[in-house]
Amino acid sequence: MLKSLTPLLYIAISPERLSVRNPKTGATWDEVPEIALQDQPKPLILAVGNRAREAAAQTGARIATPLAHPRSLVSDFVLAQQLLKHSVRTVLDEGSFWRFLPSPHIVLHLPANPEGRYTHAELRTLKELALGCGANRAMLWQGPPLTDGELLSGQYPATGHILE
Repeated sequence: MLKSLTPLLYIAISPERLSVRNPKTGATWDEVPEIALQDQPKPLILAVGNRAREAAAQTGARIATPLAHPRSLVSDFVLAQQLLKHSVRTVLDEGSFWRFLPSPHIVLHLPANPEGRYTHAELRTLKELALGCGANRAMLWQGPPLTDGELLSGQYPATGHILE
């Protein structure tokens, strides 16, 4: 019974797009992975996703892209975690009763291998991002996009693999 109450989130992460989907409810968040930051003594997040550019234009804030780096998927761990937290909260609907449910299980879908393959440090960083936004369990998936049926059944295509 507890498993049926545990939220399941599928997060497709790339430098160009961040997509979070709850296969049980159909709720989604699919936007550019950008953050508008106002530099003060302590940086202040003004907007996230598609609204970041508009907020930056209105306030003179700078745009941060925490998932864009020439050699790695994550360029800024703290901002990437804030971006993921925002998207996860949006999909789980922070104002609803989800706070009383168990922490979500997250399947993090990674883009194709960078030159060669992901390093152990990169995989650990990505798993820590998922766990840091409240996941009870985080799994890294590389392969074709997963359908809601595959996610709910736990039966993933043989053409992809789980990264450890």
